[in-house]
Amino acid sequence: MKKQGKNKQVSVGEKAQVFSQKGFELINPNAAGIDIGASEHWVSVPIGRDSESVRRFGCFTSDLQAMVTWLKQCGIKTVAMESTSVYWIPMFQILETSGFEVRLVNAHFVKTVPGRKSDVLDCQWLQQLHTYGLLSGSFRPEDQICVLRSYIRQRDNLIRSSSTHILRMQKALQEMNLHLNQVLSDITGITGLKIIRAIVGGERDPKVLASMKDCRVKSSITEIEKALTGDYRTEHIFVLKQELHLYEIYIAQIQLCDIEIEQYLGSFEDKNGDKPPLPPEKTKKTKGNSPQFDLRSHLYRISGVDFTAIDGFGVLTVQTLLSEVGLDPGRFPTVKHFTSWLGLCPGSRISGGKVLSSKTRKVVNRAATALRVAAQSLASSKSAAGAFYRRKKAQLGAPKAITATAHKLARIFYHMWKHGDTYVDTGANSYEHKYKQRAISNLKKKAKDLGFDLVEQPQIVEVS
Repeated sequence: MKKQGKNKQVSVGEKAQVFSQKGFELINPNAAGIDIGASEHWVSVPIGRDSESVRRFGCFTSDLQAMVTWLKQCGIKTVAMESTSVYWIPMFQILETSGFEVRLVNAHFVKTVPGRKSDVLDCQWLQQLHTYGLLSGSFRPEDQICVLRSYIRQRDNLIRSSSTHILRMQKALQEMNLHLNQVLSDITGITGLKIIRAIVGGERDPKVLASMKDCRVKSSITEIEKALTGDYRTEHIFVLKQELHLYEIYIAQIQLCDIEIEQYLGSFEDKNGDKPPLPPEKTKKTKGNSPQFDLRSHLYRISGVDFTAIDGFGVLTVQTLLSEVGLDPGRFPTVKHFTSWLGLCPGSRISGGKVLSSKTRKVVNRAATALRVAAQSLASSKSAAGAFYRRKKAQLGAPKAITATAHKLARIFYHMWKHGDTYVDTGANSYEHKYKQRAISNLKKKAKDLGFDLVEQPQIVEVS
């Protein structure tokens, strides 16, 4: 939105009342609006609080502190601002620390409110809407969770960056006709890294390289020898050496992140109380990206719930969910609010009583992505959730089945999150039986509505 000139902002003050008090109740009389920019911020307060109801501030910390002082002098209690890139984060934190109630507003919601005048600045429009209670703030967890979230997001970024160098190592090996990926499930495992380091160190004998095989590798030494017989060119060795070095740097940084995360998790309050100790883990298998410390125990201690009992939920999935949604389920009044925020519930585009579309909203949400990945991992699971996913996949296809299963997992997570219950899986057979009984019941009701009686045919048992 285009800003007006500085000279016009003073004159706009008398025209800034888009909503008259008639018909609108003043919900937040001590509200301010902030239009955030990269190099400057425009702030609007109610008319009469200062000689200038609109002021411009810079983006430096001293400017933000001056803004806080001015807002306090004007008697401001609550502030509304639009989310703009990452420029809002320092201001949000300073205002929240200073005791203001800060509301981060989605710019799309502001644009959909009718009644805006062309000569009203963005900050004045935000201030007016917030005064009459027409703005809802975006979800942001408590500050302690935000700190944890920053560590975990940085860890995820490092993992994604390291994967780039794994692909480049793989490409260098392929260019030398070394098919290490065909005899090893992971070239960055114990055996893979030992062989790659030996190649970078100058070893070229396939028998010597194959002898580095770990006892758990299923491929034989002969197969590994064939895979490591290739054209060892100098330029490709150079690329492999550099990519290995960069990969090891990222791994070292990930380990430093794990140390910070473990130390910070220790600062959280213990919510276990008199609850029983953590039950044994379902499976001993861990992902390659899992941290080196006992993350599961920390998550159980700070939440009081063993979320890893949910099928498809690993420790990294639970860590992502808790770091994104926090530990307070009260921020979402109902499970419908929660699934709507995740973007996993059907849409409601309705016009004239006709449903135009029921597709789920397109949202960028790390928690929703984690739930979708967990849902996709249930493809061959013998759990009830796995049976649900397979049935939905047969009916709707894989993409919609993933969304539906993620929605189901989100409801299970919310129930445990809010009530602290323990999840017990009933199994795929139990789910199939209940689904069959529900289908039979629906058929009986439909037959009765049509004037028929549905009679179950007895099963014939063949006697040999």
